[in-house]
Amino acid sequence: MFKTNIGSADRVMRIILGVGLLALVFVGPRTTWGWIGLVPLLTGMMSSCPLYSIFGWSSRSGGR
Repeated sequence: MFKTNIGSADRVMRIILGVGLLALVFVGPRTTWGWIGLVPLLTGMMSSCPLYSIFGWSSRSGGR
């Protein structure tokens, strides 16, 4: 469905960032801003970033 355009390192960083931001919803300051963590988490899990597709970018080795 979506073209894979996220490399391994980018994927791991997105998942860690997403989980970290989501933790703000349940632990710590309990802010609703943590829900923004769903974006990097989902794009990391799908290995596809719509913004990368729009600009024709790719972080996968081998390029586009």
